[in-house]
Amino acid sequence: MSVTLKTDSRQMLGRLRSIMAEEGGGQTRLDRITRLIAEEMRAEVCSIYLFRDVDTLELCATEGLKAESVHQTRLRLGEGLVGRVARSGNVINTDDAPSAPGFRYMPETGEEAYSSFVGVPIQRLGEKLGVLVTQSKQARQFSEDEIYALEVVAMVLAEMAELGAFVGEGAAMTALHSQPVMFRGASAQEGAAQGHVWLHEPRVVVTNPIAEDPAREMERLHEAVETLRVGVDRMLDSAQGGDKEQLDVLEAYRMFANSKGWMRRMEANIDSGLSAEAAVEKEQSAARARMAQVNDAYLRERLHDLDDLSNRLLRILTGQGHETGAEIPADPILVARNIGPAELLDYGRSLRGIVLEEGAVGSHAAIVARALAIPLVIHAGRVTTEALNGDSILVDGDQGIVHLRPDDAVTAAFRDKMAMQAKAQERYASIREKPADTLCGTHITLKMNAGLMADLPSLEGSGAEGVGLFRTELQFLIRSHMPKRAELSALYGRVMDAAKGRRVVFRTLDIGSDKVLPYMKATDEPNPAMGWRAVRVALEKPGVMRMQLQALIRGAQGRPLSVMFPFVAQHDEFRAARAEMDKALERERILGHPLPSEIEVGAMLETPSIAFAPDAFYNEVDFLSVGGNDLKQFFFAADRENERVRRRYDTLDMSYLNFLEGIVYRCATLGTRLSFCGEDAGRPIEAACLTALGFRTLSMRPASIGPVKSLLRRTNLNELRDILHEERSRGSDNLRPAATAYLRSKL
Repeated sequence: MSVTLKTDSRQMLGRLRSIMAEEGGGQTRLDRITRLIAEEMRAEVCSIYLFRDVDTLELCATEGLKAESVHQTRLRLGEGLVGRVARSGNVINTDDAPSAPGFRYMPETGEEAYSSFVGVPIQRLGEKLGVLVTQSKQARQFSEDEIYALEVVAMVLAEMAELGAFVGEGAAMTALHSQPVMFRGASAQEGAAQGHVWLHEPRVVVTNPIAEDPAREMERLHEAVETLRVGVDRMLDSAQGGDKEQLDVLEAYRMFANSKGWMRRMEANIDSGLSAEAAVEKEQSAARARMAQVNDAYLRERLHDLDDLSNRLLRILTGQGHETGAEIPADPILVARNIGPAELLDYGRSLRGIVLEEGAVGSHAAIVARALAIPLVIHAGRVTTEALNGDSILVDGDQGIVHLRPDDAVTAAFRDKMAMQAKAQERYASIREKPADTLCGTHITLKMNAGLMADLPSLEGSGAEGVGLFRTELQFLIRSHMPKRAELSALYGRVMDAAKGRRVVFRTLDIGSDKVLPYMKATDEPNPAMGWRAVRVALEKPGVMRMQLQALIRGAQGRPLSVMFPFVAQHDEFRAARAEMDKALERERILGHPLPSEIEVGAMLETPSIAFAPDAFYNEVDFLSVGGNDLKQFFFAADRENERVRRRYDTLDMSYLNFLEGIVYRCATLGTRLSFCGEDAGRPIEAACLTALGFRTLSMRPASIGPVKSLLRRTNLNELRDILHEERSRGSDNLRPAATAYLRSKL
C-alpha cells in the first residue's frame, strides 16, 4: 500500500539558497543539494543527471547510491526511466518502478530494490539540461505538492546551471556556452561567412531565482503585469482602424494579460518560494511544453502569443530590454529564432551571415537574404539558447552547417574554403566583361534576379546582361501598410535608371503561400503553395493589380517595359491578366501620361498544366520564363519547404529533363521566347545541362553568374547533348553522373 507525504517547497528553497551561498566548487554544491533534497523529501535516494552531450546523460551527484558511480554511470536518451523523462520532458511518478515501462536496473550504482521513483526534467524554456530523481524503498506515491516542489527546485537548478554554478570536471559539468557546437540546419542562401554572434533578441537572464521576500516579489509581479496591461492597451488604441489581423493578435495579448488563470499560476510559483522573474519563467516553460504537444495551428499561434507576452513581462521585471548595452561586432552574424523582412533590412549589408532556428527556404527573410547576398542557414535548432553575443561563429550556407565557438582545426579548414572561394571570385571577375559563349559558338544570355534597389549595383559587378526577374513583392512585404502608387512608380523608375538601358523584367505581385502581407488577412489553407496566391489573388483583387500596373507604366516614363505574371496555370488566367494591362494602358493614355515605347507581357511557367496549354497561349504571350523552383516541386509532388522530400528529387532526373525539353521544343516551334529562372539556373552543372536542352537565357542570383559563365565558356553543348541522348537511350534515370564526369573534365 502506497503512502503520501508532504514537502514544503519554500523551506526547501530557503535551504537551497543557503547552500548556494556557501563556499565550494560545482561538485560540492551538487552533492549538498542531493543530500538536502533527500532529507526534505524523506527519501533514501536523490540523484542529479546532467547531459554530457545531446544523447547521453551522466550521473553527476547522488545521495544514496554508490559514490564511485558518479560520473561513471551513463544513460542514452530514452534509456531507463531517467532517459524517458529526459526524452519526453515529462514527469514520471510511480510507486512500483520495477514494473514501469522502460525500467532499467543499474547494479553499478549499488541500487537496491527501490519501489518508488519520481523523475523531473531539469529544463529552462524548453532547453533540457538533465533530470532530477528521487527514489524510496517504500511503495510511495509522490503527491502533487511534492512533485511541484521538485519542479520548482529543478527550475532553480536550471537557472543556476545557466549562471555556471555547477562547473566541474567532465563533459557533463562543463560551463554552458563554452564548448564548440555544430548545428546542422538547412541552406536558404549559399555562401560562407566567419564572424561573431549578434543575438537579435538577447536572452533574459534570471540572476535571483529564489525569493528572499515573497511579499515583495508578489508586489513586483503585480506592478509588472499592470505595466504590461497598460502597454498592450496603448498598442490596441494606436492600432484601431488598422489591419484586422493585427488587432486580433493584440486582442489575444490583452486576453492573456488579463487572464486570472495565468496570474494565479504565477502567484502560486511565488508562494512556492520563487522570485517574480523565476515565477514568470516557470509558467513560460510550462506553456512551451504544452505548445510542443499541440497540433492545432490556431492553438499553437495563441501559445506563441503567450510566449511573447511572457518575454515582455520578463523584460519589464528584469529591466533587460532589447538594448543591452552590448556593441554590435564589426563582423556580425545575426542569430535569431526568426526575423521579418523589414527588421532584416534594418541591418542591411552590415551582416556577414544569418542563422535562424525557424524560417523557410521561401520565407521573407530568405528572399531578403538572397537579395543582399548574405549566407543564411535555417532550422538550426537550439542555436539561440546556446549562442552568446560575441561568440565566434562560422556559417556554411552551402551545406547548411553552423559552427559555434569552433576549435582551431575547424576554423583553419573553413578559412581555407573561404580563401578558395575568394580565389574563384577573382577568376570570375577576370571574365566579367566576356560573353557567355560556349566552345561550340552558342551565346547564352545570363541575367540576374533582384528585388531591392540594393541589388542593382550587382548588374555592373556580376556581368549580368539584364534583370530576368525583379520581385516586386518585397516592397509590399517590408511595409506595415499598402505602398502608394506614387511610391511604387518612383521605385520602378529608379530601377530602370540603374539598369542603364538593360532589360528589366518586372514580375507582378507574387503573394500568398509563404509570402503573406502583414496587412492582409491570412487564409487558412491546407496546402497554401497550391492555393490562393500570385495571379489568382490579383484577379480576385484587381484593384491592387491595377494600381501596380499603373505604377509600372508611369515608372517606365516612355521607356520599353517588360512585365510578367506569376503562377499562371491556365490560358484564361493570362488572358484576364493581359486584359487588365490593356485597361491600365488605356487609362494612362486618357490621363495623358506617356506610354512605354514598347511593352512585352509574359508569364511564368511554374505549373505543369501551362506546359500543355493550347498553341494560342504560346502565340499570345510575348515571352515565357520557367520558374524552376515551383515547377520542380509540382512536377515531383515534393514540397520545397519540406526537408524530408525536397532533396530526394533532382533537376537532372531524366523524366524532368524530358519534360523541360518538351517545353523548349514547343517554344522553338511556335516562336515563343523562353528563359529559365530559379536556383537551378545558378548551379553550374545544372545550368550547362539546361543550355544543352536548348535554353538560351538563364536568370539567377548575381553571385552565380561568374561560376556559370566560367563553366559554359569551357563547354561544348553538342558534346553534352550527345551525352544526354546516350544516357536516355541507355535507359538511365538520371543525367547527373555522366554530365558531372564530362563537365569536370573541362575544369
